[in-house]
Amino acid sequence: MDKDCEKKREEGVGLALSGGGFRASLYHLGALLRLNELGWFKRLTEVTSVSGGSITAAYLGYRWKCLDFDDHGVATNFAETVADPLCEFCSKTIDIGSVLGGIVAPFVHPWQLVAAKYNKALFHRATLQDLPAKDEGPRFTIYATNLQTGVSVRFARPYMGDYRLGKIDSPTVPLATAVAASSAFPPVFCPVTLDTKPEEWQYWDGADLFDSRALYARMLLGDGGIYDNLGLERIWDRYTTVLVSDAGAPFSTEPKPFGVGCSQIFRTLRSLYIMGEQTRALRKRRLIADFKAGKMGGTYWGIATHIANYKLEENHRPAPLLLDDKLTRSMAAMRTRLNRFSRDEQKQLIDWGYALTDAAMRRHVLDANTEPGKLPSENQPFVKSVVAGQPAQ
Repeated sequence: MDKDCEKKREEGVGLALSGGGFRASLYHLGALLRLNELGWFKRLTEVTSVSGGSITAAYLGYRWKCLDFDDHGVATNFAETVADPLCEFCSKTIDIGSVLGGIVAPFVHPWQLVAAKYNKALFHRATLQDLPAKDEGPRFTIYATNLQTGVSVRFARPYMGDYRLGKIDSPTVPLATAVAASSAFPPVFCPVTLDTKPEEWQYWDGADLFDSRALYARMLLGDGGIYDNLGLERIWDRYTTVLVSDAGAPFSTEPKPFGVGCSQIFRTLRSLYIMGEQTRALRKRRLIADFKAGKMGGTYWGIATHIANYKLEENHRPAPLLLDDKLTRSMAAMRTRLNRFSRDEQKQLIDWGYALTDAAMRRHVLDANTEPGKLPSENQPFVKSVVAGQPAQ
């Protein structure tokens, strides 16, 4: 690696959580369970997220101050403090009611109803300033996409920024609004409208639209995955270790991609899907190439990854916790809506996220002698509402 590039990297660990609706929220929860057991929460420098990943990341950030860490850096109360409420939230359908509510009340946009549900169930009027400060925990960066400037918007405690517009220091945007913007999948839930004051914005290098004051008055935002579905951009070239948890589904083949009658709507959506998938695939390929080239340490695990590809036993490591089979292959085909996931679906996604994280970390990051974990559905204490079918507290 070029020495000048080496100087740009900070000692630290960046974790990216991709989009994918409630499927992503639950899959990433399994990843977090394993990272916590390994004592890696305390090693995290930054967590970035988009869409469904932002639900999990933002809630972890909001509840960070409530976590009790032992001498090994393990949050002993993670299940009841973070996992239980998230599982309970993902057992409810919030998308259909929000869409219908927007129809019945035409002056209320569906995204506002989604944000209200995030706020009531998870964030309780918290703002970005309720995320951990620099000396309290990792930085949490929530991505949305600015539909006006065509680039990402970063919501974090230190600042809210669009690199073409500039930044607002110490923003007080509600967490529910930031997550609603990050998960505002088009066309139903976007644009999320965010009003700001021009005088709050500060210039930074490269802000070519800083003088376009009209763009500040009302920002029109969409799902963070429109620009970067891996939530990877900020941490990619920044830290010496990069971890990526990807709940995105592989591209699907459609023999009749245009629907009945070759509808123009279906044709347009299919074309946009192909463009988005190719952008995601390019980011993933470059990420893997950077790992192989030794530009940074870390690893990637994706919901469609074959766990056998980690070749644990061939590399003198204990076998993976799960094997590739019909059930694990079905995980990537699960819906990405914000609707009810059953107890069985939740257990499957959490176990799969946990098992892939365990395999990826033991293969590429941890010492070869690291013992495998134990699947959450087989381990106690775990998420009581999922394993036992009991209501979360």
